[in-house]
Amino acid sequence: MNNVIYILVFGAVAILAFVCVGIEQALTAERVELGRKAQDAVTVFATPIERFISLQRLMQVRFSVAVVLAAVTAGLLMFAGVVHPLGLLLPVLALGALGYMVPFWWFRSKVNKRKAQFEQSILGLTIGLEKGLRSGQALAQAIESLVRRMEGPMQEELTLVLRETRMGKDLVEAMERLQQRMPCEDLMLLVTAIRLTTKSGGSMADVLSRMTDMIRGRMEFQGKLQTLTAQGRFEAIAISASPFATFIVLYVLNPELMRPMLFHPVGWTAFGVVAVLETVGFLIVRRIVTIQV
Repeated sequence: MNNVIYILVFGAVAILAFVCVGIEQALTAERVELGRKAQDAVTVFATPIERFISLQRLMQVRFSVAVVLAAVTAGLLMFAGVVHPLGLLLPVLALGALGYMVPFWWFRSKVNKRKAQFEQSILGLTIGLEKGLRSGQALAQAIESLVRRMEGPMQEELTLVLRETRMGKDLVEAMERLQQRMPCEDLMLLVTAIRLTTKSGGSMADVLSRMTDMIRGRMEFQGKLQTLTAQGRFEAIAISASPFATFIVLYVLNPELMRPMLFHPVGWTAFGVVAVLETVGFLIVRRIVTIQV
């Protein structure tokens, strides 16, 4: 029986790997197509996640992962000897729901990572604009020179700003559209300063110099804040994982004592209650240690 279970586990892993490879190939083709569209025209995506995958393709991936994960879970449980309907239904539904949400969480994390990279480049943007203006360049010329030196999300967004200006849009309006695509307080202050200085006159280089000092101070404060709250974030993860880690240790030490937790409805109910309570506790602790500045 154990050999059969091992074979089934190996087969399930192989199936999941095959599905993941197919999904990765499809997503690679999707990213190439979205990149081509973004380069051919001024493309403003309806949602940030559409920069990485279309909503239709994302829904297909979510359903595919959910169905495959639920089917593999059901097969493993049946061959492991679980015949109780509740014992089959709850894990299948739970892992199916998990498989449905994982692709969304994955692409949302990519969106958040891109946004974080953009926000880290704002200081370089203000410094570059200030130096360009002091060297005698116009604002558009300073942005164009920054595009050649910078990389990542900032380069992509500034390229889109320049492309919009070449199509007849005002530079300030293009910067405001940039702020709508990448909402950020530092960028909002920068765009506001550019708009007011353009209308009322004055030295934009001096304004950008003061903004550079302010943004640098904000970034240093946020870095210190992240360091001070790192222990709280780690404690949230450790406390949430401790019941499941304890169960694994006890199961290794005394399998007969802990086996009813896996094959009895009361054990499944206990697992569900613990999972819900730990999730709620984790979210509460994360909310406490997450300080918005």
